Amino acid sequence: MSQSDANGAQGALPTSSAANDTVRVAAVQATPVFLDREATVDKACALIAEAGRHGARLAVFPEGFVPAYPLWAWYIPPIRTREARVLYDELLRQSVTVPGPTTERLGEAARDAGVTVVMGVNERNAEASGTTLYNSLLFIGPDGRLLGRHRKLVPTVAERLVHGRGDGSTLAVYDLDIGRLGGLICWENYMPLARWALYARGIQIYAAPTWDRGEPWLSTLRHIAKEGRAFVIGCCSPVHRDDVPDRYAFKAEHLPDAPWINPGGSAIVDPDGRFLVEPVTEREEILYADLDLGVLRGSRFQLDVAGHYGRPDVFDVRIRDGEETMLRGGAAVIDGRSQDDPVP
Repeated sequence: MSQSDANGAQGALPTSSAANDTVRVAAVQATPVFLDREATVDKACALIAEAGRHGARLAVFPEGFVPAYPLWAWYIPPIRTREARVLYDELLRQSVTVPGPTTERLGEAARDAGVTVVMGVNERNAEASGTTLYNSLLFIGPDGRLLGRHRKLVPTVAERLVHGRGDGSTLAVYDLDIGRLGGLICWENYMPLARWALYARGIQIYAAPTWDRGEPWLSTLRHIAKEGRAFVIGCCSPVHRDDVPDRYAFKAEHLPDAPWINPGGSAIVDPDGRFLVEPVTEREEILYADLDLGVLRGSRFQLDVAGHYGRPDVFDVRIRDGEETMLRGGAAVIDGRSQDDPVP
C-alpha cells in the first residue's frame, strides 16, 4: 500500500526537543472486503503489521471497517424492506461480537506489531438479543488487550435503519504511553457535549473515523483540532463501485453511476488546525505523521477548553455514564455451546 508521510506542517509551531514526545501515527485509508469479516480482518491485520514496520505506534481505521460500512442504507428507499432485510441479515452474520474471536485476532496483530489500534466495526449487541447492531470503535492496546469500545451515540440519518444508539458508558479516554487517546465517529463529532466529554478528560490524540468526506467535513476536523488543542486523525474508506460485488442487486439498481461511491479523504491535523497530512482521495493509502506532544502542550497556553478556558462555575455538565441494560435481575443466559463452535 502506498503511503503519505509528514514530520510536521508548513508554518507549524516550533517543536519540542524531547525525543520521547514524538509519536508516529497512521491513518489507514483502506477498503474492506465487502461484507466478508474474515477477509477484512486478514487485510486489517496485514495493514497493522505494515504500519508497525513503518514505525507507527497508533493505527486508526475507518468507520465500520469490519465487515464494511452499510452504504446501501443511503440508496435503497426505506419502503423496500425486503431488500433491506436480506442485507441486514448478511451484515449481522458478518459483524463482530465484542469480545470474541475477531477482537482476539486484531489483538494478536496489535501485539505482534507493537501498535495501538482504533478499529471501526459493526458490533452485535451480544449482551441482549444479539440481533441489533452498533456502529462501534474498538480500542486495542499495543500489548493486544481490548481496552474498550465506543458505540456511536446517534446513527446518522440513513444509518438509523441499520444501527442502534450507544450510551454514555463508552465515552472514554485512554491514558496510554503514546498520550491520551479517544474518539468519536463521523457526525457525532458535531455533538458539542460529546466532544466536550473527551476534552474534559484531557484527550491529546483524537480519532475521527468517518464515512463523510470533502467539505465541510475537513473543516470540522480542523475545528476540532484547534478547539480541543489535540491531534486529530480523520480516516475514511475509499470505496470504488467495483468494490461492491455484482451479486448484490442494489449495486445495479440503486447505486449512482459513478466510479467512486466514496473517494476517502483521510487527513491528519495538528492542534492549530493545520494539516500535517493533506487529504488523500481515490486510492488506498496509509498516511503517517509524527506528532509532537510538546507542541500540543504549548498550544494550550493560548486555549485550554478543559482548563483556563473552562468555566465550571458557569457551566455544569453531567454525563449519564451508566450502561443501559434490557433487564435487571433474574437468571442469566447459560452458555451451553460446544467448545468447538465459538461465537464469531
